[in-house]
Amino acid sequence: MIDLRSDTVTRPTVAMRRAMSEAEVGDDVYGEDPTINRLEVRAAEVFGREAAIFVPTGTMGNQIAIRMHTQHGQEVICEARSHVLDWEMAMMASFAGCQARTVAAERGILTWGLLKAAIAPTIYYRAKTGLICLENSHNMAGGTVTPLGVLEEIWAGAKKAGLPVHLDGARVFNAAAALGVGVAELTKGFDTVMFCLSKGLGAPVGSMLVGSKDAIAEARSVRKALGGGMRQAGVLAAAGLIALEEMPKRLHEDHANARVLAEAVAGVEGVEIDLEAVQTNIVIFHLKDGGDAAAYVAALKERGVAASAIGPHAVRFVTHYDVSREDCVTAAGVAVEVLAGVGAAV
Repeated sequence: MIDLRSDTVTRPTVAMRRAMSEAEVGDDVYGEDPTINRLEVRAAEVFGREAAIFVPTGTMGNQIAIRMHTQHGQEVICEARSHVLDWEMAMMASFAGCQARTVAAERGILTWGLLKAAIAPTIYYRAKTGLICLENSHNMAGGTVTPLGVLEEIWAGAKKAGLPVHLDGARVFNAAAALGVGVAELTKGFDTVMFCLSKGLGAPVGSMLVGSKDAIAEARSVRKALGGGMRQAGVLAAAGLIALEEMPKRLHEDHANARVLAEAVAGVEGVEIDLEAVQTNIVIFHLKDGGDAAAYVAALKERGVAASAIGPHAVRFVTHYDVSREDCVTAAGVAVEVLAGVGAAV
């Protein structure tokens, strides 16, 4: 099976498995796991921050940050298709006590002009804005990337408005690779940044939250409240260290493979795709004339290609290091053949 459902399906490399089996461990709740400590120090260095904390999932990292930056009854401004809104189990409301103030943006790229218009006015009978949350790259917009110049305007505007800014950087290394900018430069104006080790970087488990020493000290307490206080977690951190050091170097391969898939389906009548939006490792396209995405995905699976239906008419492919260029060429051929073969049935 050529699995293009998500980059979360990657399996640990041989080097990761070896490092996990040999990892030096201790009790991380006591701060005594040396491998966890090394990973946290290194993550902070890579992002030019004072501190970092290892969390089991990106969702936990995002929700810790939202809880820290806000007070109950406030609003969090985010893009209308953002992960913190659609895929994090309403934790913004149930855990942080906040509601989302959504802003629809072309290709998911929020600008300061859009954000400024969404900030609540200072009126006593109106919920106040507590946080701005961005996503880069943007998953459900098709892996699109917010450029550094746009971010710089947002950071300056938010600072003037007295608002913290958090980045859901689950795939920020993909964004950095696409832009040719280091992650420290691309994220320098955010108060906190979450990034995943377990997506494009290929670790089996884990994400990181980086920020100031004070912020990460508070995050440690919030993580414990969420059940994220792990013990001999160095077996996971060992893989995370390899993911952090080695895997960003090859992300351009995933981006090139995504382009192969995108250009193949773009040539099929009955498919709508924005090729300019295919900037990283995600390809999203729509079936015209009411085409059934679930039926199309089922037909692909019968031919040995796994994909995701992300709406009634929308399909997503995600490339990663467990699928080669040859795999993607094969998958592209299958995708085109199924589209041509089933026609109106999808």
